[in-house]
Amino acid sequence: MAIAFVRTIIVYFLVIIAVRIMGKRQIGELQPSELVVAIMISDLATVPVSDIQIPLAAGIIPILTLIIFEVSISFLTLKSDIARNIITGKPTYLIKEGKLQQKQMESLRYNLEDLLEELRLKDCPDISNVHTAILETNGELSIVLKSDSKNVTVKDLNISPPQEKVPYVLISDGKVRNEHLKELGKDEKWLYKKLKERNIASAKEVFLLSVDADNTITIQIKECAKK
Repeated sequence: MAIAFVRTIIVYFLVIIAVRIMGKRQIGELQPSELVVAIMISDLATVPVSDIQIPLAAGIIPILTLIIFEVSISFLTLKSDIARNIITGKPTYLIKEGKLQQKQMESLRYNLEDLLEELRLKDCPDISNVHTAILETNGELSIVLKSDSKNVTVKDLNISPPQEKVPYVLISDGKVRNEHLKELGKDEKWLYKKLKERNIASAKEVFLLSVDADNTITIQIKECAKK
């Protein structure tokens, strides 16, 4: 009994360490790779606990291997767009400019009932009030309501505010997002001009540059570039 108790405590703390290393996320916020690792760790942890005849190393070594692998994958996806798209996927528009993206929904095998259910869970039962709906890589649905459908007195005051839109991310971690530049109707020449106006020599110095619907530019410089 004492051996089983000690083995259980050891495995318990090892799993706690593994979860802490993976980050402070709820289950619903885990990326696909993180969810797979979490499931595998939970399964492996029961092996040496349920049977004391099995060497403790038979559970510890695979768990440590998964932790190292997950950390390596996290760094890879942080530095490589290709790896990030392959492992975690890309956010997908389900509704854009108030229009359902039927081809995208079909490719994701995401039917209309699924979409309506998610909208109801977000207190938006009327799909006609949605301007943008994006299925994030963790399966969460992000929505932007039409300006005249928000819980404010815009309609009552007969005010027509500009439509709120998802800001365009033009530079992410030093990399120029040409597809977003194209959607915004701008080019790299315009972008580098804006950087020069702010005394920024290169896009590599920028951690985030976004432009909202009011053409307001938000810039955050990389911490290493500030030094």
